[in-house]
Amino acid sequence: MTSTQKAIIPGIIIGILILILLSQLVNPPLVAAAAAGVNYQSNQSEESSGNPSAQCAFFNRYPDKILPWCTLIETFAVKYGVDALLIAAVMLQESGGQPEVMSSSGAVGLMQVMPSDGVSASFQCINGPCFASRPTIIELKDPVFNIDYGVRMLAGLIERYGDVREAIKSYGPYDVGYIYADKVLAIRNGL
Repeated sequence: MTSTQKAIIPGIIIGILILILLSQLVNPPLVAAAAAGVNYQSNQSEESSGNPSAQCAFFNRYPDKILPWCTLIETFAVKYGVDALLIAAVMLQESGGQPEVMSSSGAVGLMQVMPSDGVSASFQCINGPCFASRPTIIELKDPVFNIDYGVRMLAGLIERYGDVREAIKSYGPYDVGYIYADKVLAIRNGL
């Protein structure tokens, strides 16, 4: 191998790393979804035309902070049979569309899921730690994983209770009664 070839190899590696980092900045949901193997489809011709409705079926109902997650919301809505507008409403209420947010109680990410570690590890239930079977903070900071897990939880609660309001009450803070559920439903219903 010549000295020129030896010099080119690190340059190629650095170039690849820079491209990966830039792609994270340009469209993090797309990159995260691809890494997780989620079918994150978009219609490039419509998106490039500047038509916001091409990017999100509910573009006019939610703030810009929610729109980057639209395709993931719609993907998991179909996967788990949960209304996409409801998922977006939960996300807006929980995190405002901020994937790295952590609450004072320890909930993490877009859907504000309680992890097995961190502050929430100290919460005790009758049979031991309340969230011992939950994912870790690191796992929940991944937007694709967080939305998938949060929507799966929400779908399970809807199935368990047979009522969306009861399910949302159970998803939210335990000590506020129906206040949280009614806020989420008002957001979902555009009130």
